[in-house]
Amino acid sequence: MTILSLNSSGSYRYRLTTHERNSNIPARLVNGNSPECLKPTSSYGGCKNFQGRNGKGRKGIGVISSKLSLSTVLSSGSSLGLLLDAYDDEYGGVIIEPEHLPSEANAFASILRTSLSNWKLKGKKGVWLKILQEHADLVPVAIKEGFDYHHADRGYIMLTYWIPNDEPCSLPDGPTHQIGVGGFVMNENKEVLVVQENVCPCQCSGVWKLPTGFINKSEEIFSGVVREVKEETGIDTEFLEVVAFRHVHKVAFEQSDLFFVCMLKPLSCDIRIDEKEIQAAKWMNLDEFLSQSFYEEDHMSKRVIDICAAAYENNYSGFINHHLTSKFDGKLSHLYYNHEMVKKLY
Repeated sequence: MTILSLNSSGSYRYRLTTHERNSNIPARLVNGNSPECLKPTSSYGGCKNFQGRNGKGRKGIGVISSKLSLSTVLSSGSSLGLLLDAYDDEYGGVIIEPEHLPSEANAFASILRTSLSNWKLKGKKGVWLKILQEHADLVPVAIKEGFDYHHADRGYIMLTYWIPNDEPCSLPDGPTHQIGVGGFVMNENKEVLVVQENVCPCQCSGVWKLPTGFINKSEEIFSGVVREVKEETGIDTEFLEVVAFRHVHKVAFEQSDLFFVCMLKPLSCDIRIDEKEIQAAKWMNLDEFLSQSFYEEDHMSKRVIDICAAAYENNYSGFINHHLTSKFDGKLSHLYYNHEMVKKLY
């Protein structure tokens, strides 16, 4: 069902609703009024007039029957000036509400063009259009109107449009990095927890290495590395510190990669491997681990293990996570820094 609402400038916006509750139809007024349940009182020409709970009528509110196509409404009333439901961002741009897009491609194309013209007159800059998977047929329509791909994730694709012709686009790029973690776990016998993977690059075939993996979406570095070690080896651990990290570009799908090496304290000793990922796992003497030809030839990997061994002997201090809140966004976050060095500053 499509709800039309008249704003102060005399143009209309639409909103799609998918259900009614006790014959009350939710509508959000574009002029900033709070959402209100509006009850149908009469109908005329396929549209209904509505009355609020206080009995006062609301001008400019109409509901098009779900049996009528929005394209039919547009063809018979293009002068209404329908606009996409959107709100301003903090940088002079516009963010379109993804849940309120029309389902028909022709209707979407018409309203999109009208909206872009309106935003251009208002001096808007960047336009963000998130299209959900169920509306995937609208993607080629937006591309034809000049939108560019920004990024995609499960369930949606994000498109952008830069309105000004006299200045370069300043919209930020999409996600550029994947984040990996590796866990250095050494027991009291100075044995390192190592694994051999079922699937790995040919140059790493047969090499005993640290447990590694990618962190999940919205997962912290310290919890991600503990999870990866547990999943691959069955060993419970406690995060101690980040000892080093590597930054490399154009890896998977031309994306950049951040890899954090973390020192972990073992809390258990019995190994239970994940046979889907891991071929074997064991506790290996540190000298035997470093004597592998792979580490003798790979100077960066050997440097990482040397740093981890130094941290184990308290000859090196890495970065510990600290819970802090930033005034920029008001969110609790984790700041990693060398605690021992910071103590000397205060």
